[in-house]
Amino acid sequence: MEKRRKRTRYLTPGLVFQSVLIGGGYGTGAEIARYFGSHGLLGGLLALGATAAAWALLCAVTFEFVRVFRTYDYGSMMRRLLGRAGFLYDLCFYAMLLLVLGVVNATAAAMVRALTGLPPWVGVALLSAGVVLLVLKGTEAIERALSLWAYVLYAVYLLFLTAVFLRFGDAIASELQKGEIGSGWLFGGLRYASYNLICVSMILYTLRDLRSRREAVTCGVLAGILGAAPALPLLLAMGCDLPAALASETPVTAIFERLNMPWLYVLFEIVLFGTLVETAAGFIKALEDRLEQALFRRRSFELARPLVTGAVTALGICVSTFGLTELIDKGYGAICYGALFLFALPMLTAGVGKIRRAGG
Repeated sequence: MEKRRKRTRYLTPGLVFQSVLIGGGYGTGAEIARYFGSHGLLGGLLALGATAAAWALLCAVTFEFVRVFRTYDYGSMMRRLLGRAGFLYDLCFYAMLLLVLGVVNATAAAMVRALTGLPPWVGVALLSAGVVLLVLKGTEAIERALSLWAYVLYAVYLLFLTAVFLRFGDAIASELQKGEIGSGWLFGGLRYASYNLICVSMILYTLRDLRSRREAVTCGVLAGILGAAPALPLLLAMGCDLPAALASETPVTAIFERLNMPWLYVLFEIVLFGTLVETAAGFIKALEDRLEQALFRRRSFELARPLVTGAVTALGICVSTFGLTELIDKGYGAICYGALFLFALPMLTAGVGKIRRAGG
């Protein structure tokens, strides 16, 4: 039993991190093609390694910071890290929350319509119901659900990669043998890592059981690896026809059209829909932890939780009705620069200093 608990302590933060990351463009392969595949298959693998290393470094330092100072919500962490300027990070988080909820709702509507022909509101309703039920079940239920679904996702992704290799293995090997490495592979990998920095600060509630610096650092390194792991089968699968994958808005769909395995495509889409629920629930959970710590420290948050969950979910539905393409292209980058300068760089400099002064 002790070994099981120890294994859970090591794996749960990384599995939850991966679950929050993968909704939307990650799961459909769009982001994988843009930030990795565009550098060639070999260059993309190198860029993915850079992303994993950057996440691992930031997660390791952040997890140790949280363990030392017991800051299990991002608000407490940023206040300890930045002092009175910590509220600026709230602005980044709120803006990202709106964008992400809008994107996952719009994606869910499009997925359900494409698979079943049902009206878009059905997809939004299914997503919203899943998010509300998951968030209201509480922290432990969210940890279990996100961790278990991560295993399901890995299994389906490996099944997908196996099917692609059996059909197009020679084409993938040929693409690798080209040895194409785009000149901007390192920048591309680090850029993608920076675009998802906020996700690191969303999983702090999973760190309450960390007991030592070794556990914190190990969890952080595993989180970086697990966060990048689903991109590996997607990127390799794109090697069967990399130009077509790069030209498609949803590269995974383009691969499935060549693969011609409808049952696997449906299974893949179901799993991807689940990741949308996870991503939205993860953001709302992080927001509620912040509100509970900031506003409800002396009285129970349980009465307010259903109201907050419902209101934020409804707000995400409203945002999804707007044209989000330009907003995402321009606003997403600005938000991520904010996270870089308000979170990542201070954590890797001032945060390390604070940990050393605290004696670990």
